[in-house]
Amino acid sequence: MSILSILEPANTTATRQAVTRLTTGSIPATVGADLLVPLADGRVTDYANFDHGASAPCLESVRRAVEAALPSYASVHRGNGYASRITTQWYERARAEVHSFVGAREDDQVIFTRQTTDALNLLAKALPADATVIVFESEHHAALLPWPAERTVRLAAPSTTTGAVTAVADALRQAPEGPRLVVVTGASNVTGEIFPIAELAAVARAHGARICLDAAQLAPHREVDIAELDVDWVALSGHKLYAPYGAGALIGRADWLNAADPYLYGGGATASVTTEATVWNEGPARHEGGSPNVIGAIALAAACAAISQHREAIEQHERSLLARLRTGLAQIAGVTTYDIFGADADRVGTVCFTVAGISSTITSAALSAEYGIGVRDGKFCAHPLVGHLLQDSPEHGTAVRASLGLGTSREHVDRLVSAVRTLATKGLSRSYEESAHGCQPADDPRDLEAPQIW
Repeated sequence: MSILSILEPANTTATRQAVTRLTTGSIPATVGADLLVPLADGRVTDYANFDHGASAPCLESVRRAVEAALPSYASVHRGNGYASRITTQWYERARAEVHSFVGAREDDQVIFTRQTTDALNLLAKALPADATVIVFESEHHAALLPWPAERTVRLAAPSTTTGAVTAVADALRQAPEGPRLVVVTGASNVTGEIFPIAELAAVARAHGARICLDAAQLAPHREVDIAELDVDWVALSGHKLYAPYGAGALIGRADWLNAADPYLYGGGATASVTTEATVWNEGPARHEGGSPNVIGAIALAAACAAISQHREAIEQHERSLLARLRTGLAQIAGVTTYDIFGADADRVGTVCFTVAGISSTITSAALSAEYGIGVRDGKFCAHPLVGHLLQDSPEHGTAVRASLGLGTSREHVDRLVSAVRTLATKGLSRSYEESAHGCQPADDPRDLEAPQIW
């Protein structure tokens, strides 16, 4: 069976059941709920998506919003044509929707970016020249690496939430005078554990510092409220929020951003240009040079609106599935799960684990080829943290990450637990090798060549 025939919606009982699971009830429906994938034994099955932490599937409501915008899609802010005027309104309404989604203060800016990495790099470029940055080594590389090395204090991965607060307080007391910025993740992209954001913000305030929240892994799963948390900036990604159209945002205070040179030099960032001087805009336009990703902004806003509307149901859905997954994995001999703050820490739907005697790469390949399960293996762009967590597991340099979301069902959780139990107790049923597609069975009969779709 070709990949193209599998990717096309199939009128089968299994597919109808998969669609029903994800479109009934009060959680938003996702595109691709009817996706079937080939197995190495020749069967096909519905896809069990445990890779939401990398990119979440598109919401059906997001797809509808994008399809509605495309017929009149045009440039924004610099045209009087009907299509341009309509598109400009949608773009600015998208900005307002994102502003509301994170509970931003009235004078906070929303700057559209490509994703969280882009947003944090933008803020790094806007830092005052003498600013000191304090960041945990447990951060995702997007939050760990953009800051000036000579003025950045890296703190060791904490082992308790109280220890995290104490470490930041100590670092701020020892930091030189001048502007200071604390950077903290909302939820770890490795373990899903939630950091003590409000407490860290209070410590920052007590020492006259500012704080930036990397909410990439938190915002899809829990409410983020800038005003309530008392943080200065929030960065997030659309592709984690079920809006996979290449947009993210930096939301927060305007003063450092208005004082900095534009992130991108070009049209839109300028108020005036003459042979003698260039005057830059203030506000979001200052850092949104060039024609913006209007469709991405609309998609992001549509996702924010849907998640806000269904927040309670989303959290209930994910808490139930996460408890089932963690309980199941904990009962399997040979499986080790990893935590920063301990097993009882509050967390979103992510579990990091290893299977004794089987590398994470082969574990993920076997889950895919034999069970139709998609997980992530590696160091998850958080190399220092994974190294710290796995330091007592010398046979493993990398781990497996299962991250659930709206594309995950109870059956998917049970399938993953059963598959991991089989691997841990009976070992591999096939041999695996590296290939152009990554790791796969040595005798893999599947056609894994991507079809040409344009």
